[in-house]
Amino acid sequence: MKKHSARVAPLSACNSPVLTLTKVEGEERPREAAAGAADAPSAGGAGGAEGGSGKRRLRCCVRVTPAQVRKALWGVAMVVCVCSSWAGSTQLAKLTFRQFDAPFTLTWFATTWNCLFFPLYYIGHLCKNPERQTPKQRFRECCRFFGDDGLTPKVFLTRVAPFGLLWILTNYLYLQALRKINTTDVSALFCCNKAFVFLLSWIVLRDRFMGVRIVAAILAIAGIVMMTYADGFHSHSVIGITLVVASASMSALYKVLFKMVLGSAKFGEAALFLSIVGSANFVFLSFVPVILYFTRVEYIGSLANVPWLYLCGVAGLLFAFNVLVNFGIAITYPKLISLGIVLSVPVNAMVDLYTCEIHFNTVRLIAVFIICLGFLMLLLPEDWDQCIIQLSTKLRKRDEPAEGAGEAATATGLNWRGRARTSMSTFAH
Repeated sequence: MKKHSARVAPLSACNSPVLTLTKVEGEERPREAAAGAADAPSAGGAGGAEGGSGKRRLRCCVRVTPAQVRKALWGVAMVVCVCSSWAGSTQLAKLTFRQFDAPFTLTWFATTWNCLFFPLYYIGHLCKNPERQTPKQRFRECCRFFGDDGLTPKVFLTRVAPFGLLWILTNYLYLQALRKINTTDVSALFCCNKAFVFLLSWIVLRDRFMGVRIVAAILAIAGIVMMTYADGFHSHSVIGITLVVASASMSALYKVLFKMVLGSAKFGEAALFLSIVGSANFVFLSFVPVILYFTRVEYIGSLANVPWLYLCGVAGLLFAFNVLVNFGIAITYPKLISLGIVLSVPVNAMVDLYTCEIHFNTVRLIAVFIICLGFLMLLLPEDWDQCIIQLSTKLRKRDEPAEGAGEAATATGLNWRGRARTSMSTFAH
């Protein structure tokens, strides 16, 4: 199987709650070489040296290409779209439960929409790729992701079914938490997912130890405790917080196991995997909503009482969110997609403030803030400390020519005055 430069892991695509984003193997940001011309000292006096140093510093610190600007602009659009789809699906799911209190049925319905991933990918393949393949050929090529034998029953039971179950559990627990507590707390607490991913990766995958990420994990755990304390440890609130933390744990387990068992996938392979999960959900789990209906656990009076518009709205927003998260890295930076996810927390807070009776006390605000801070700290690259050291070193080197030019000018002035005094004294004698 040939290696490709861009490979993604469809881990964040675990419907709405799985927020850990797809990663591109290789460099996540372009590394620019320092310009040799910028190191040359400028001619002229101290003022000219200072101006030249300022220009060189500007060229050193703000070195962008048209491709980077285009990626950044796409990133701004992606931030808005990811934030809107994630916050919108959470708020709409909360509204749906007022008329349709069936979290598993909603999970099953929304997951079934994943069947559309591979057809949409194939349409994009026809539009972009000059070497067009038939759907059967493309399907067989993407099936190589599962091994040389393709998608066999054994591979399905050992490598696909477990992730499908984790997907369902993640979403079901997340929706159950929405029934217990407000959307602001749910979306903020689920951001702890990234901290759990780091801890599991460090233990299971032997990932690199990073002190800043340990601090972020501690902040996430402290935020969970403070969020529980904010409501006074009432049973209703504790159950909701436990559900959303369990959902975040399931999504973290999904990501780490996927990385350990399957590794990473190309865009077509990711689309096929998600379509298989959606199809398996429809084929093998359709009996569960029926059983829940007849046992009156999730009872619906009649089909006319089902708010189909709300259900399709939630499923559509979740599907859009998954498409943006999994395939948005083709046009922008993964960090910007993550930024859109964490920005959904203040959006949900603003909506809750005007639509429901929520009390933002000091403890709750601090808890939300430190959880979001921990999430952002986990977005720092592994060599973030080295980048800061290199940047400060470059800035010092840019200042040295200006200081040297200033000292040279001062020394020249002193020499000239000394010579003048010597001439005057000789003339007087």
